[in-house]
Amino acid sequence: MNASVSSGSRRPELNAIDFDRAPFIVIWEVTRACDLACVHCRAEAVPFRDPRELTTAEALQVLDQTAEFGRPLFVLTGGDPIKRPDIYEIIAYGDRLGLRMTITPSGTPLMTAPVIDRLKAAGLARMAVSLDGPTPDVHDTFRRVRGSFDWSLGMLRHARAIGLSTQVNTTMTRFNLEHFDAMAELMIDLGIDLWSVFFLVPTGRGRVEDEISAAQYEDVFARMYALSQRVGFDIKSTAAPHYRRFLLQQRTAARRSKQSTAAPRGIGFAIKGGESRAAKSVNDGNGFLFISHTGDVYPSGFLPVSAGNVRETRLATIYRDSDLFRTLRDYSQLKGKCGVCEFREVCGGSRARAYSMLGDYLESDPFCAYVPGPYRKAVAAGAAEDVQEYFAARIRRHAAGV
Repeated sequence: MNASVSSGSRRPELNAIDFDRAPFIVIWEVTRACDLACVHCRAEAVPFRDPRELTTAEALQVLDQTAEFGRPLFVLTGGDPIKRPDIYEIIAYGDRLGLRMTITPSGTPLMTAPVIDRLKAAGLARMAVSLDGPTPDVHDTFRRVRGSFDWSLGMLRHARAIGLSTQVNTTMTRFNLEHFDAMAELMIDLGIDLWSVFFLVPTGRGRVEDEISAAQYEDVFARMYALSQRVGFDIKSTAAPHYRRFLLQQRTAARRSKQSTAAPRGIGFAIKGGESRAAKSVNDGNGFLFISHTGDVYPSGFLPVSAGNVRETRLATIYRDSDLFRTLRDYSQLKGKCGVCEFREVCGGSRARAYSMLGDYLESDPFCAYVPGPYRKAVAAGAAEDVQEYFAARIRRHAAGV
């Protein structure tokens, strides 16, 4: 299941959060049990629950410890969170603590209208549903269960009917790239609050060969930006922080040509004094943490390097003091072109993709097409390799275990 939700209700100002002290978003994989078998599944979900899952009592302790950060967005994901019968109790408890409780259920027959009603009554702020194609054929092939598309649409439409905020998560791969425009029209029809466009990180069941190219990332960014100029819902990228760089480039180009453009909708930009400005980077371990079904704490669900376990160490201690999280928040340690990029502080590159593709979470994001000025000069002077050739060689060596 895609593990990202944003909620407009009770959300603190992003740029006001000190990411050295608190994350903007906390995601808890409550279970790996799921009735879908998605081709890209980060969790490599299975049909049945793991007996090592955090208990209800441990879950409530996680919520207590999360509340020590303030009011971060708290996402219940999986697998399929509805596989846990205590999910309503967990939501209600988090809501009483003042947390913004959100959920990413799977598109299965388990998500009936009465279940959605009960989730909202418990205090759920937003429901995010994965849609990876504009038709049953595309989506259901991706999810590998027939009927998932129709069940997902039914969930979204019922949530909208009862006034529950909705979000759609879409993972861009070679399977659905050609359907982006049709997906955009479906988002408009569904009346959602946020479209979170995911970019594949080859981990779990996700495969390198299913990635789109760096140039195709830029094309999708352009389509997202153009869409943001004409729709009423927010649009954001997930696992592609370089979309913030793209947004800044578009705003700069518009100013230079004295064109008037609408501020891009979504958390990539914030509005201050009538002007849009880039929000700071929420990235793996930087404003972001992930808790597995067994309590291991990771910088994100796509970066499987653990910094500790909530059964042994308090959440705040892991986030604030672990070497892993502190390193990931220090962009001065980034390597290659990410390390010298003029957009480093508003982007930072996907640390998860660098780790997945190159085996080093401080390396450059190999699916960013932008070449920063200092790196262009180094290549021209013969002090650095051509960027595309460099990454191609590094990826080949990593895949070969060299």
